[in-house]
Amino acid sequence: MNKSLDITDVFFDLDHTLWDFERNSELTYHKIFKNYNLKIHLPDFLKVYVPNNTKLWGLYQLDKISKEELRYQRLKMSFDQIGLSVTDHDIDLLADDYIKHLPSFNHLFKDATNILQYLKPKYNLHIITNGFAEVQEGKLKNSGIAHYFDVIMDSEKAGVKKPNPLIFQKAMDLANAVPKKSIMVGDNYEVDILGAKNVGMHTLYFNPLKPETDGTINQIKGLIQIKNHL
Repeated sequence: MNKSLDITDVFFDLDHTLWDFERNSELTYHKIFKNYNLKIHLPDFLKVYVPNNTKLWGLYQLDKISKEELRYQRLKMSFDQIGLSVTDHDIDLLADDYIKHLPSFNHLFKDATNILQYLKPKYNLHIITNGFAEVQEGKLKNSGIAHYFDVIMDSEKAGVKKPNPLIFQKAMDLANAVPKKSIMVGDNYEVDILGAKNVGMHTLYFNPLKPETDGTINQIKGLIQIKNHL
């Protein structure tokens, strides 16, 4: 990316980009399973839960399942796969407690705070997230990064989910930003990168684990590499 581009506003995804979702989720399940005295070998559970959650989130983002179905099914499917019988009532309680306790863990990806400190004096910083409104603000606050961001746009506030163009446009409207001077940083190629490109924004693909997907897309393996682009 040409650093001479006249960028004024940087929009970040939150989960899997700044906020270490998998690590914090694991700690949350360890806590609530202990609270409920569930005898579950956590690595066995996570081995099935993580792909189940990823698959169901994909369906949720396409509006093929509801938020309630996502919360229930990711647990129900995973318990069934490890051979654990849990009542629907208890699954509902666990699902609620998971959402309640998830923001209490606040691990960020390496250099997240450093790069925000670097960017803040130079750019307006914002969040665009498909995460649930009731937990995203808690994540930002408890991890100590909420003050860096001017606009926090979630899918429930927007009424649509990324990659729908409307959520990007609503975030830019609130930020008084325009696409040609805005950049989206995120970990999901289809949702964050293609979604932002489709409305004319610049993009930076945070891709720490996977091989390069598209040579025409600016990619970084670590957040500190944003300095090479902005």
